Amino acid sequence: MNVGIDQIGFYTPSYYLDLRDLAHARNEDPNKYLIGIGQERQAVPPASQDAVTMAANAAVQVVTPENRERISLIIFGTESGVDNSKSGAIYLQQLLGLKREARAFEIKQACYGATAGLQMAKDFVAAHPEQEALVVGADVARYGLGTPGEVTQGCGAIAMTISANPRTLAISPNSSVYSDDIMDFWRPLDHTVALVDGHYSNDIYQQFFQKTIHAYCEQQQTNLTDFQALTFHLPYSKLGLKALRTILPEVNEAHQQQWLTEFESSRVYNRQVGNLYTGSLYLSLLSLLDHAQGLTSGNQIGLFSYGSGAQGEFFAGTLQSEFQNSNRRKQIDEMLARRQRLDVNQYEEFFTQWPTFNTANVTIDPEPDDAEFVFTGVVDNKRQYRQR
Repeated sequence: MNVGIDQIGFYTPSYYLDLRDLAHARNEDPNKYLIGIGQERQAVPPASQDAVTMAANAAVQVVTPENRERISLIIFGTESGVDNSKSGAIYLQQLLGLKREARAFEIKQACYGATAGLQMAKDFVAAHPEQEALVVGADVARYGLGTPGEVTQGCGAIAMTISANPRTLAISPNSSVYSDDIMDFWRPLDHTVALVDGHYSNDIYQQFFQKTIHAYCEQQQTNLTDFQALTFHLPYSKLGLKALRTILPEVNEAHQQQWLTEFESSRVYNRQVGNLYTGSLYLSLLSLLDHAQGLTSGNQIGLFSYGSGAQGEFFAGTLQSEFQNSNRRKQIDEMLARRQRLDVNQYEEFFTQWPTFNTANVTIDPEPDDAEFVFTGVVDNKRQYRQR
């Protein structure tokens, strides 16, 4: 019995910053951003969107009348949690009207949380093949105005239903993991923006990739050439390319070109959205599914997940018969195309007004936001959400 990803939904808010504009405002060469880090645009959240609402806006695309009653596990991977105690999954369960007889909880380990959720969900479904799981990765990546990490910000959510006999991607029963106590990226409890040692983090990312992919091949007695494509956690898309280049010499030129071609397919969406933290790997996977140049059902792809601090995992997926979905791609293309471009002044205003507050009461006007699920403020320290 195969177990894996049956459906994938994606949501990002309706505002973006063009990185050419940011480069000019910060007195940088635009190619430093467009080529040097491999990004073109970054999503910008309005005050009415947070990790919970973005998760709901993604998940509503994959929760259907057919699977609603089968969803018995809800896992919310995020490092942008809205409460130190209450899980975002509980809010999500309520907003989507999912059954109360379901486990619902949140996982945190930097950008790795959604992968931890996926692996737990896979094991749950293997034990209960008549049931399904909903796994989401939703985040707002913030580093601060004028900081080195500013250009790698972004926001959005990925939602996946995990089932037996999936239509999109069957996940390998085994994986290779590696973890270590490393201070490459962190956010203390009293900070609203992340702290990062950028060069160190890049090095650790590549080291963990090499450790886990080679360990996987050794443990599973498989060859690198068995993978028709490789997908990566992409906080910025050039980082995945750097990691890929470290193993190119281990395969022949034809396979190198195949990997490079499919890598370009896998970063189309990420270049337009920016950093999703827990959702970044799965946005890259989604981009590959929608833009693959030469993949077919039965092909095997590799997935590398990384969360600073640090945790790495490499696993494999086998493409299923319905891995490409023209309606899904059309919906994503339309969502990205109708976003509103902010100038730098507007972006900075959005950034400073986004609610990372410690206040008992605040009201947010959701009217400028066209999303189905919105955040409307805080009343007596209780967050308020609405479905339109």
